[in-house]
Amino acid sequence: MTTMTAPESIVLTRVGLPLVNLYAMEELLQKYGVDLAVWAHEHSYERLWPMYNYTVLNGSTEAPYTNPRAPVHITTGSAGCDENHDHFMPAQPDWSAFRAIDYGYTRVKIFNKTHMYWEQ
Repeated sequence: MTTMTAPESIVLTRVGLPLVNLYAMEELLQKYGVDLAVWAHEHSYERLWPMYNYTVLNGSTEAPYTNPRAPVHITTGSAGCDENHDHFMPAQPDWSAFRAIDYGYTRVKIFNKTHMYWEQ
């Protein structure tokens, strides 16, 4: 668990709209066993470890994405923007597995209901 301030996109997903706390999604994603949440708009790429309430809940140390105990969040919005990239927090928090500000795109291959291949 980290004490750092999270990016606005993660905070809004967790608690919903500021002040009124409506439309929060984190509890719903956890309650209904969502494995993967794909987000966009940020002009960057970031893949999180399985996370709930800023706590990493990996499947295991050896295979963190196999049977995770929380949703995996991926933000992929680095293609098609000729504006500046959005900035990350200065230090990469514990729940962030990988991040990049390179321009790129995502390719996904779904094999079956339990296996997929994600390439950025």
